[in-house]
Amino acid sequence: MQKISPCLWFDDNCEEAVNFYTSVFPNSRIDSIQRYPDGMQEGPMKGMDGKILTAVFELDGLAFQALDGGPMFKMNPSVSFMVNFDPSRDPEAAAHLDALWEKLAEGGTALMALGEYPFSKRYGWIQDRFGVSWQFILTDPEGEPRQSVIPSLLFVGDVCGKAEEALNHYVSIFKDSRMGTVAKYPAGMEPDKEGTAMFAEAMLAGQWIVAMDSAHTHEFSFSEAVSFSVECADQAEVDYFWKKLTDGGSESMCGWLKDKYGVSWQVVPKRLGELMLDPDKEKVARVTAALMEMRKFDIAALERAAAGEA
Repeated sequence: MQKISPCLWFDDNCEEAVNFYTSVFPNSRIDSIQRYPDGMQEGPMKGMDGKILTAVFELDGLAFQALDGGPMFKMNPSVSFMVNFDPSRDPEAAAHLDALWEKLAEGGTALMALGEYPFSKRYGWIQDRFGVSWQFILTDPEGEPRQSVIPSLLFVGDVCGKAEEALNHYVSIFKDSRMGTVAKYPAGMEPDKEGTAMFAEAMLAGQWIVAMDSAHTHEFSFSEAVSFSVECADQAEVDYFWKKLTDGGSESMCGWLKDKYGVSWQVVPKRLGELMLDPDKEKVARVTAALMEMRKFDIAALERAAAGEA
């Protein structure tokens, strides 16, 4: 079971985006869609009736979540997704890379043109028409295999130079975690500072994540538009991850927080997902109303809301 799932924030086009991604990525599927209940007439979710509260889907082995959250946050390249094409596992890897690039390029913007680079014979970075950023790379088949789709964090501005530190911090929090390759900038690559992370990777709870520093001028930073949802077995896990990830960071509503690097997380009990899939719409509406008032999730309070207790 995947412990950490990237979550994408859309403005009213979540369903279109999820249907598109699962139609173009191999080995992909939609697992579930939960919608806002009818009667959302008050508060920040006013008018969201019927839109997507949570979509759970899989792209070539990596589980994602997505939601319609409104126009508050816009996706940017601070979090992208590296898509690995391994010739040792797929003799047609280069052709498959080009074909998927072409589909995502329609209506999108190339951030780094698809072509040959010193680190790969075939690489490109694109922001698709929904705002999600992807890095396509023809991988070196030598070394330990990696998952096909890997989240990638770009540390810029005030947190530039902290990519390796951040990965070590996350490794200390999650079980079944370790650092992987760390490649550092050499001298003479200004404005990037010698010794900062040109590329770093870590396994967190059994899945890989990538981080990089960039001292160049960027008009973006980490935001809630891409967050990472941590599924918790019980209240003890909720309390543990909430405490660890808010240390030096800040709390938000509905299980959301920002860590000390500005990366957004959601600490979510597995039980909440079960309650939200209940066929009783009135029960789901009560649970939704209760969770909208919470910062850290309280499983017992959610259970009382589901039961209709004060």
